[in-house]
Amino acid sequence: MGLGTRAPVAKMLGKMGGVLASASLAVFFATPTWAQDLMGQPTPGGIALQPAASPLKHEAHIFHDAILLPIITAICVLVLGLLIWIVIRYNAKSNPVPAKWSHNTLIEIIWTVVPVMILVGISLFSFRLLFAYHDMPTPDLTVKATGNQWNWAYEYPDQGVAEYISNMLPEDEARAQNVPFRLAADEPIVVPVGKTVRVLVTASDVIHAFALPAFGLKIDAVPGRVNETWFRAERTGVFYGQCSELCGVDHAFMPIQINVVTEAEFAAWIESKGGSMTPATAEAAPGGTAAQVAVGTTDAAAPAADPAGIPTAQTATTPTAPAAAPTAPAATAPAAAPAAQ
Repeated sequence: MGLGTRAPVAKMLGKMGGVLASASLAVFFATPTWAQDLMGQPTPGGIALQPAASPLKHEAHIFHDAILLPIITAICVLVLGLLIWIVIRYNAKSNPVPAKWSHNTLIEIIWTVVPVMILVGISLFSFRLLFAYHDMPTPDLTVKATGNQWNWAYEYPDQGVAEYISNMLPEDEARAQNVPFRLAADEPIVVPVGKTVRVLVTASDVIHAFALPAFGLKIDAVPGRVNETWFRAERTGVFYGQCSELCGVDHAFMPIQINVVTEAEFAAWIESKGGSMTPATAEAAPGGTAAQVAVGTTDAAAPAADPAGIPTAQTATTPTAPAAAPTAPAATAPAAAPAAQ
């Protein structure tokens, strides 16, 4: 192919590149006018991930927007450019005499090594995010979520709140309360803002999945197994999620609603559920945090004081031991025998 043939091809490619660049800029600048992203729920017409409301979700945004998206875009543009170039440069009209070679060693090495290097680079950021999910800080609160067909059951073992059932809010009630139908629940999870919340996830029947996009949560609920994840809400508000595992005919009716409130509002809610913010002993806070268990153990070990101000542990004397030692009189044995018969 001479210079006279290459010039029109280059001109055509230049025009196509200009059109693609103009379209990209138009899309970029028009995106904010399409839809204003809603916090904690899907946005009609939205094209991006839900806005982040927890540290893990911020990391997921960075991984997606700064790592994956540019790499995917570059690969797509490269492949599209190669296809256009091959169609124009090597069609029968432009290239009537086909080449005789069947492969090129250098090109084959390049298209093997480069993808491997790209995957290794992605894995470094991917593993970092995965470790962040598993490297949970010391939790301030534990919530147990159990998936049922077809609702969620929640329990607060640290505060002594017994298990309660959360069902999807009926449509008429959702419309009346101006909340999203099939996302709002009648009994939500309530957590304090800025606190690390450990979520213990399991199921009672089939496999479910506990997922809430704004917090970056998605973990399977498996019968007979307890999985663990965590989040720390950065702002107050109402956040919605759903079961993300095909669990049966009513799979679409298992919403997850998390209300993030202030600490005072959370304490009031715990009290309304019959719980307590201050477990007295380690046994009163099964699954509680290390700090709570330590506080409970200290409280239980501290000797109580009698009205005279002397610790109860010091008032005990050795003569009390024989008082507890005598056994039941022998005469009681015959009386017990007929009763047993």
